[in-house]
Amino acid sequence: MKALSEEVKQQIQQAYRDVLAGKSIRARYGQRLMIAEIARYLGGITSDGDERTSPPSACVVEAGTGTGKTLAYLMAAIPMAQALGKKLVISTATVALQDQIVQKDLPDVRQHASLDFNWTLAKGRGRYLCLSRLEGRLHDEGNTESETMPLELLEGRGDEDSGDTREFLEYMLSSYASGHWDGDRDHWPEPITDETWRRVTTDHRQCTNRHCSYFDSCAFFKARDGLEDTDVIVANHDLVLADLALGGGAILPKPEDAIYIFDEAHHLPEKALGHFAASVSLGGTRSWLKQLSQILTKLQPWLAPDSQAAKTVTRISDAARDLDPILQRVLDDITGNTDWENADDRGNGRWRYPDGELPEVLAGLADEAATATATLTRQLDALVDEFQKGFDENREHDVDRETAENWYPVAGTLHARAEDQLRLWSAWREDRSGDGPPSARWVVRQVYDQAEDITLYSSPVMASGLLQSRLWSRAWAAILTSATLTALGRFDRLKARAGLPEESHYLVVPSAFRYDEMATVEVPAMTAMPNDTEAFTDELVAKLPGIWEDHQAVLVLFTSRKQMRTVHERLSPDWPGRITTQDDYARAEVLRRHRERIDAGQPSVLFGVASFAEGIDLPGEYLEHVVITRLPFSVPDDPIEASLSEWVQSQGRNPFMEITVPDASIKLVQAAGRLLRKEDDQGRITILDRRIVTRRYGQLLLDALPPFRRVIE
Repeated sequence: MKALSEEVKQQIQQAYRDVLAGKSIRARYGQRLMIAEIARYLGGITSDGDERTSPPSACVVEAGTGTGKTLAYLMAAIPMAQALGKKLVISTATVALQDQIVQKDLPDVRQHASLDFNWTLAKGRGRYLCLSRLEGRLHDEGNTESETMPLELLEGRGDEDSGDTREFLEYMLSSYASGHWDGDRDHWPEPITDETWRRVTTDHRQCTNRHCSYFDSCAFFKARDGLEDTDVIVANHDLVLADLALGGGAILPKPEDAIYIFDEAHHLPEKALGHFAASVSLGGTRSWLKQLSQILTKLQPWLAPDSQAAKTVTRISDAARDLDPILQRVLDDITGNTDWENADDRGNGRWRYPDGELPEVLAGLADEAATATATLTRQLDALVDEFQKGFDENREHDVDRETAENWYPVAGTLHARAEDQLRLWSAWREDRSGDGPPSARWVVRQVYDQAEDITLYSSPVMASGLLQSRLWSRAWAAILTSATLTALGRFDRLKARAGLPEESHYLVVPSAFRYDEMATVEVPAMTAMPNDTEAFTDELVAKLPGIWEDHQAVLVLFTSRKQMRTVHERLSPDWPGRITTQDDYARAEVLRRHRERIDAGQPSVLFGVASFAEGIDLPGEYLEHVVITRLPFSVPDDPIEASLSEWVQSQGRNPFMEITVPDASIKLVQAAGRLLRKEDDQGRITILDRRIVTRRYGQLLLDALPPFRRVIE
């Protein structure tokens, strides 16, 4: 039976008509195209029972602002997922979009369309109360001699946190027990400090799962149980990637049972790199080894002297003692043989190893550290297993249940810390393989008042292999959408960085906006070029007031926070109260004050950097003019980008045209996208960087923008 049967087609079409009628909105051409493309893609997947037989593929749809892409993918994917018997997992990059989908878009569809479905918002364990941790905190509150919660050995007591009082904890417990609170941090009526929350939550390494005395009333597992009967699960990229890193199916449905929709999909490759990067602080790790020794001393009295667990503790102590001098030798070698790049007056600096190649001596030390850390990790894993056995009440074991309940979370946390360290050393010891770029490897020195530390880093420079092996090859289907997926009009950048399957479908949906009627892009005459920082800053100070004087609501975007602050300091005395920078208040407060001034009929100018060039939504009169001070080229010394550029150049290619310009194109389109948010918006975009008309690549960047009317002096 075909998934895209006539019956399902009719269901999609009728649901779309019902929503349009119910919300009194008209159909959009691009929206209809997107619905049809997604339905065709999902309907074209072949299977033998529950096993997909067609090759891995993705459906990639670039849909600009005004398309109504959320409604489009919901209309197509909900009926198709139900017909296929799959879970629909919608993943976003931002909390704002996640909230919009859960609180507005899904309720709208269910209210107006003839579709019967339900949904839930999925979060990780760290967003939920752990009753076992809370009970331990209540037991220990005010009792400085208590050892019922050995996790306190890892954290300190946190008595300085005024919110962490017995009265508050008891109120938290009673609220959960009475059903007035579901244990979700985000649903507590007031903000809970990070310090307090950290002491009453857990993660997968500390959680004893079904062995926990509170399992049946656990907030996290109650929420997770709801996923089994849910048609649509709204998550975020970080949670999806964390689930995949755990093997898939640990928190969310197994990839084989899921249809993924990645909204704001242009963030996915970068997010994936972050999940698979690794780091080790040499000073921090040596301090941790001392802490580990103290914890093992505290643990000894809980264990029978000749038990397997006690013997394992001895082996852990030996392994930690073997690792520490190796770390000292690594520290000495890096300190004595590194020419720190751009070190400041205090000595803070960074060094990237060209081509990811470590010096011979350091490579040998990394190999020793990897071997020693692997031994420590293996023994900590064995200790976790010993405590795990203590939960089995059907057989005798030298670790009793009380000891297991108290010390299993500690052992899990220690094991996780060792695993994290092992990831770095393993990445530093592995030889380069394959034809792709080598991993980036670098070190950072940080100097404090009384000490200094060196941190070692490793990261893949492209997420293609990671996403291909963990996601694309396993997922039943994947849909990627965003307003900015192409770079310079092509999907090549996304294909390469995300490792999208060969059989993938690609579509650019035409916008509903009449760009040439709604806005202009203007490039005024400038005498200074951005690479002459001082002269360019002077000209910005002189020119900006004349640029913004005809508009009430203006957003000025900088690529340098330092330059933004300098321009603000020099202009603000002459324009009191008019300019607000994104550093003046929290983001939401900056936008609130801006809207408040506009509502009061007062002019308002916002100064922002990269994070304000994407994601802020100021429709209509709240934004009439976007000023882009300079083209958004990436910082050339980012270790990951520098490593990728180095590799591209080694292949005889041009990293500037292949990496830097396409990346700048996406950022420029995103910045320009702040202006028009609704079909009746009007305004101007001014670009003060003359390179967009004087350099060969400038025409590519200009042509990649929407077809605004152009005014070039």
